[in-house]
Formats: sequence, C-alpha cells, structure tokens
Amino acid sequence: MQALMLAAGMGKRLGRYTKNATKCMVPVNGKTLIEYAIEALVKNNIKKMIIVVGYKSDVLIDFIHSKFNKDNLKGMEISFIENKVYDKTNNIYSLFMAADELCKDDTILLESDLIFKPEIITKLIKSKDPNLAVVSHFESWMDGTCTLLDENNNITGILDKAHFNWFETEDYYKTVNIYKFSKDFSKNYYVPFLEAYQKAFGKNEYYEQVLKVLSFLSASTLKGLPVPGDDWYEIDDPADLAIAETRFAKGKTKLKLLQKNYGGYWRFPQLKDYCYLVNPYFPPQQMMNELQASFNTLLTQYPSGAAQMSLLAGKIFNLLPENIAVGNGAAELISSYCEGLEGKVAVPYPTFNEYPARFKNCELVEIDTSKNNFTYTADDILSVVKKEKVQSVLLINPDNPSGSFIDIKSILKLLKELKSLDVKLIFDESFIDFADKELRYTLLNQDILNEYPNLVIIKSISKSYGVPGLRLGVIASGEVESINKIKKINSIWNINSFAEYYLQIYEKYNKTYSAACDSIAEERAHFIKELSKIKHLKVYPSQANFVLCKLTGKTKSDELALKLIEKSNILIKDLTGKKCFDKPEYIRLAIKSREDNDIIVEALKSFVE
Repeated sequence: MQALMLAAGMGKRLGRYTKNATKCMVPVNGKTLIEYAIEALVKNNIKKMIIVVGYKSDVLIDFIHSKFNKDNLKGMEISFIENKVYDKTNNIYSLFMAADELCKDDTILLESDLIFKPEIITKLIKSKDPNLAVVSHFESWMDGTCTLLDENNNITGILDKAHFNWFETEDYYKTVNIYKFSKDFSKNYYVPFLEAYQKAFGKNEYYEQVLKVLSFLSASTLKGLPVPGDDWYEIDDPADLAIAETRFAKGKTKLKLLQKNYGGYWRFPQLKDYCYLVNPYFPPQQMMNELQASFNTLLTQYPSGAAQMSLLAGKIFNLLPENIAVGNGAAELISSYCEGLEGKVAVPYPTFNEYPARFKNCELVEIDTSKNNFTYTADDILSVVKKEKVQSVLLINPDNPSGSFIDIKSILKLLKELKSLDVKLIFDESFIDFADKELRYTLLNQDILNEYPNLVIIKSISKSYGVPGLRLGVIASGEVESINKIKKINSIWNINSFAEYYLQIYEKYNKTYSAACDSIAEERAHFIKELSKIKHLKVYPSQANFVLCKLTGKTKSDELALKLIEKSNILIKDLTGKKCFDKPEYIRLAIKSREDNDIIVEALKSFVE
C-alpha cells in the first residue's frame, strides 16, 4: 500500500497564509497540514508516499526534508512529481502525471488541504473493499462533491454543484477527498478513463468527474466509507482554518476556542450546547414553515425602518409605538441605552456582564448577593438606593446566572418607591416568561409605563422566543424621548426582513408560545429534581431556563467543563472568574428538551460523582 498526495495548487483563497508557502504548509494549532498527513501515514505503516507538487514546490520539498528523516518516517520513502503548469491546470492533470505510480500498487489518494484523524487511514486499510471513497453524511457546513449510497454503501451517483438539491441532503454523503484504489482498478479502469476524459475536456478539470462517470457505468465499482463529520475538515480559506483549529484542538485550547466563538455552533453539529440560552419548545414547525415559504421574498427585499418595527412590536405587547423600539438583539439596546447613562447605578452581582460593560459613564454600586445564596429582595435594593443615593437600578428578573426571582407585587412596590426618589429602574425581563405560570408576569404594560416614567424595560426576544439567529430585542419606556433617542442612535435598517416578518406573524402563534413556556417550567422542575440527586452538586432554585449549580466535592468547575468537552462533546458555562465566583465551584446549565437534559444529567453523574 502506497499513498499519493496532490499538492500542486496555489491556495489563493487562503491569502497571506499561502503567499510564501503552499496550502499544505498552513499550520493548524502549531502543526502544518502536511505534517499531520505524513504522521498519519507513518502511523499506519505506509512505506511509500508520492507527492505531486507545483506552486512553491522547492519551498515545500525543503520543508518536508527539514521536518522528516529516516527515523521519524520509520522506513517510509517520499518522492516528488512536479507539475510545472500548476497555474494553468487542475487536479485532473496533477493526478494524470502520477498515473504510472498509481498503477504500481494499491494506493491511498488524498488531497493536501485536509486535516483528518489517522483512524480514517486505518479504516481504509483494514476494509476488505478494494476501492473506497471516504464520505461523511452531509452537514450544513460542507461544500463540494456529494455522493449517493445504496444500502450496501455502493456509490450509486456522484453529484456536482449543478445537480445539488438542498431539499434532498438527508440522502447525501460528502466526499472527504481521501480514497483507496486497488492497483487493478487504477490500471484497468481509472487511469484509462482519466486519460480519455482529459483528452476530451482538457487539463483544467477535476478528477472527481472521472469517478462520476465510473459510478454511472457501474454502481459496484466504488464504495463509500462513511466517517463522522468531526473526523476531518477541508481548509480552503481563513474561516475554514479557524474552524479547523477549533475542531482539532485539545483540552483547554479547544474549550477556550469554543467559548471565544460566542455561538455559531451549527458549524459543530456533534457539539451539545448547554451554555447558550434558548427556548427549545418554540417556534413551532408551522411557524418555521411559514418563514421558509417567504424566504425568497424576504432575502431579496429591504426591511422596514424603525417606525414600522415599533408598530409591529407594539402590536405584540399591546403598547403604543412611541413607547417601544426594536433592536438587533437585546445586546444592541443595552449598548444604545446604557452607554448614554450617567450617575450611580446599583447592580446586584453576579449579573449579565453585558450591562456593566456598557455603563461606561456610570459609577457602579455593587450589591453582592452571594452571601445569601444569590437571592435578594426589593427591600434589599431599596436599602442600597437610599444609602448610596443612586440614580439608577439594574434589575434582571429572573436574574442571570442565578435564576433568582422577585414577584410582581414586590416589583411594583419598588417602582413606586423609586419614582418618589426620582430613580430609574432598568428592568430586564428576558427570562420572565419562563417563570412558573402562577408567578409569570410582564411589565410591558401600557398602564404601568404611563404610571412609571422612571421604568425602562429591556427584553430579549432571541432567548425566550427561540430565535437567537434572528437577533431581536425590545426596549420600552413611558418616557417617549428616551425611546426616540434609541431609534436615532441605531441604524435605520438594524432589523433584517426575516426578523421583521417574524414580528409580523407572531400573533398567530402566541398561544403556542404560552404553552412552550409552560413546557419549560415543567421541564425545569424535572431537571432540578434529577440534578439534585447527584452527589456533590448543589442546585439553586430558578425561575429561568437555566440552573445555577455549585460543585461541593473534589471536582472543580473548570475541570468539569474540560472533561465534558473532551469526553462527551458537551459545552457548559463555567462561571469561574465571573464576579462573585472567584473559586472554580459554579456552573450554569441551560434547560433544554427532556432528551437533552437526561444526557447532561448522566454525564454529570459520571464526572461529578
């Protein structure tokens, strides 16, 4: 068994990374792609490797000689074939240049822009099937040639981009661009067809086209070898490189890179996210179908401006449009409002860090709630207001990350007292819809806004309504000037057409939304009950869609987060370093569906107990 790598391309899309080096010399977590590939082949006892070089061939050859010798190659010989017209040809010509070598032995063919686990080569070698294409079940991040497999993994069709159908991807398997060809297959089938295809269509084509022809002629010629999507990654541009570094990082580095992304985890389908907070029971499928039905129109049309958005949001919450503004997520509104605030602001800690980060012109008066199990009352707030003579109060209810909750009677009493003291209340009710049904309320009420001009309400629609990808939030106040100021600060098209349409159609699904919130409350009770059974885990009461937990045994929160990502591909919120969480003892867990919650409970039993 030998290996043949195609490494003649210029890798233009990688920009500065390939200015003075080849594509396979791009480093991923401190090691180049060519090093990963050669080490994988050596590990699998491949004794001969042929590399077709072209662009910066001398640089690549020198690099390989500098990194590998007889000792670390363990007997594997590396030879080179140069494609001098690499800038005028494509990989079909590079492969044809190595046709004679291809016919000498069974061959593993691979491209140079891949990072992959060595186990893929192991599976190829061990398989009794002589001719294989490594494939992965299609995932949304993938791009390029796809195949169709029958029940015996025979490749029955190879699809190029022109014949790709997004509505049939459940049946698609993406080619990884790693193959195993028998000597007989190369000599009697592949090379003759390669030569004929090249003569007919030229040298600027792709070798996959020949495989497409062969699969059309005979479904049993080539089989697929399915591997998981997280076992490999193709690197074509800097964005791919960043994703590959995260996928193939280990330990603390991987955890840090995932946390640094702040989302975008659809690129990592195998990851189970218990860190970011979203409603798993809403929107319903019918609503998503309605959004999809208008996709083409929404994609190609401009959204409305702020005035129309206020009308839509006002309709949902039964508020006058002059009292409400819509933001690109609550984060935009927090920034727009809080950065213009001055004076002293009372902030119960721990809290959502986005608020303190935006109080740039304010003096923070910190209220430490950790001494009372992260709970506090309206009277506690009022006491600090009077003592410190603050101008504003931040109150997230339920609080993040504690889940602590203050009932409406206490809040209205506090509002009345603050009004008499001329103190603003910034009330974030992003999680309030998840409270138990008998406790659930909202301050987004026209009468309340009219009575308390000192009240400013911020609500994230992304979190509670299950659409974080749409980026929606609202801010409301009886003080019309404040709302007008927000509308002027934010850009005229801060909300896209998909988000606008969501606001337009929401009212038809408001009963479904209420039922979804009931489901969260019910699931939270079950989740807390199961978590409370785990030894060395203290679970705090919560009225949100997350739960604060304290590790009371030997396992520390940073150690737990690391074990979960390494062993179970589970991401949690480790609160270490956040104010009031100086010791590595606290974690926050998002509440998801029953199935997902059972997964995290079992994982915690394994690692905590």
